[in-house]
Amino acid sequence: MSKRAVVIEHDPSISLGNLEPVLREAGYDIEIVDARSVDLSSLDSSAADVVVVLGNDSGVYEKDHLTYIAEEEKWLASRLEAQRPTLGVCFGAQIMASALGGEVYKGDSTQIGYRTVTPTPEGATSPVAVFDGVPVVQWHGDTFTLPKQATRLAGSSDYANEAFAIDDWALAIQFHPEVTVEIYRQWLADGRESVANQGLSEVELMREHEELNVRMQEASAQMLRTWLRGLEKTQ
Repeated sequence: MSKRAVVIEHDPSISLGNLEPVLREAGYDIEIVDARSVDLSSLDSSAADVVVVLGNDSGVYEKDHLTYIAEEEKWLASRLEAQRPTLGVCFGAQIMASALGGEVYKGDSTQIGYRTVTPTPEGATSPVAVFDGVPVVQWHGDTFTLPKQATRLAGSSDYANEAFAIDDWALAIQFHPEVTVEIYRQWLADGRESVANQGLSEVELMREHEELNVRMQEASAQMLRTWLRGLEKTQ
């Protein structure tokens, strides 16, 4: 019997990427929901077997004037209160943190390109352990405080909170392991101004990607498979 994964998207260019084939091989039917145009209150927050919340060019703290973000957070809070399996990526991790009572705010630096994330002792036995020594794509300048219910799984040189979990059912990662070659190329093209403002070179970022991409792709698939297997053990 197939399972249902609802993917909350905010921009087609920030897509499920390499996470999609892993979900499909695990038997999930995938439903893409654009949070900007779909009334999430019309969807049962607890119904899907898995929810994946993807990235966003906007920040969680913009919910006062971007009303869809406030509605999305409310919907997620209901799902998390029910302890239903949820994975958040970048903005997805940040809005999960906010829905759980944490604070999301602009950080002191913008991370673009491949960076190292370091698992905590708790993270070393979690799905994110596969990124120990494997640089992963970062593209964010926001951060968050750790919700009191959460266990911190990883940090980086710029941001202490790069990943957290609640038991086995909630996983939040601020980095971007879902990025494929196609996605990375598009982000570099769309983000030329941001890249230049950070004093970075598009050519060098692409060279870095060619060197590091394969290991990240393998780690990404392994992370998601491990998390999904953990869900099966608890269901």
